[in-house]
Amino acid sequence: MTEVPPFFDSRWVQRPDHVSECGGAERDGFPSGFRAAGIAAGLKASGRTDLAILISDGQESVSAARFTRSGVQAAPVLVCRERCDLHALRAVVVNSGNANASTGAEGFAGAVAMQEHCATALGLEPQQVAVASTGVIGVTLPIEKVLRGIDAAAEQIAPDTAADLAAAIMTTDAFEKRVCLEVKLPSGNVKLSAQAKGAGMIQPAFATMLCFIQTDAQLSAETADLLLGVCVKRSFDRISVDGQLSTNDSAILIASGASGVVVEPQSPDELAFGEALDALLRQLALLIVRDGEGSKRVGRVVVRGAGDEVERVARSIANSPLVKTALHGGDPNWGRITQAVGAAMPGTAPLAVDITIEGVAVCIASTAVDFPVAELAAAVAGSEVEYEVSLPGDGGECELFFSDLSHEYVSINADYRT
Repeated sequence: MTEVPPFFDSRWVQRPDHVSECGGAERDGFPSGFRAAGIAAGLKASGRTDLAILISDGQESVSAARFTRSGVQAAPVLVCRERCDLHALRAVVVNSGNANASTGAEGFAGAVAMQEHCATALGLEPQQVAVASTGVIGVTLPIEKVLRGIDAAAEQIAPDTAADLAAAIMTTDAFEKRVCLEVKLPSGNVKLSAQAKGAGMIQPAFATMLCFIQTDAQLSAETADLLLGVCVKRSFDRISVDGQLSTNDSAILIASGASGVVVEPQSPDELAFGEALDALLRQLALLIVRDGEGSKRVGRVVVRGAGDEVERVARSIANSPLVKTALHGGDPNWGRITQAVGAAMPGTAPLAVDITIEGVAVCIASTAVDFPVAELAAAVAGSEVEYEVSLPGDGGECELFFSDLSHEYVSINADYRT
């Protein structure tokens, strides 16, 4: 049997001491009270798994959700926002192979049909069922295939099918992104699992991705919403592959409460659970960047300075094609970083900018300094490269993770529909 690599494998995300990864058969399962199924409904030309249902059996399940901030939102996002009780979701129906975005009234009707058909199949109310889609934009959803797929999936729901759910949401993803964790809280042990997808059309303003998170902890709706919001801001809000904002982003957390462990607001349990969720989503976010459609390396940039400037500069660096191609080539070309800083902060007064790469100072007060070129070149040839930028002023700090820009990225996106 092939050994499964550890989920927490980045130097930038530390696994909390009270968190451990589930092994063996448990890795493919969910926290107590959850079941799922993934099937091939015929939406992908490849014939691969492309539709899934996730359900919480907890009658008093609570939930929280975050969606894309794009001005052009896909039909499933609109249906979730307009027709769901986002604090009391018990199920998700999701398809890949078709984004059901920019499909007008017909697309909205298709997303409603998905919601209502799935609710009937599971014995739920429509407002308890969230809808998600991912794939090609601007193509009518083949709703009859979807509805037949929902019927088939509803008959196959089981508690050990996390791999099927993860596979069903993949598009250009090179690998699955999922994990099941055991979390030791002061009041007892709970489980926390998640499945995510994303590889391209990723922008640090809530990534192009779907993420479904499950826990058997007992949370209030307010706690679930608070923790998801905070953790999304530190994870999916802080990654970039290509600076493109999706129409379909959705992150949904459902708590079944099946463990009986109550996480009270402002308690040690809430702190410990929040630390676990934060680490989980940050590592998933890094996996999305690592999978960035041909990505070879992942960069982390930390910008410090005054106020809102730091985020603007960090995004300029993370989205710069010049910075990203230098990262791909393992080239410590810090001049590309300075141009990205200047583009984000135009003006006539010269800026005093400090830059370090992998802890080596390469620029101080916008002036080149001597550094060990060969040693730094070796350091940036690794799979993770860290950049730090200091601007004038203080009080602000922004961290972003970004992928390089590869030849394969161009090939994948040039042929995405053809």
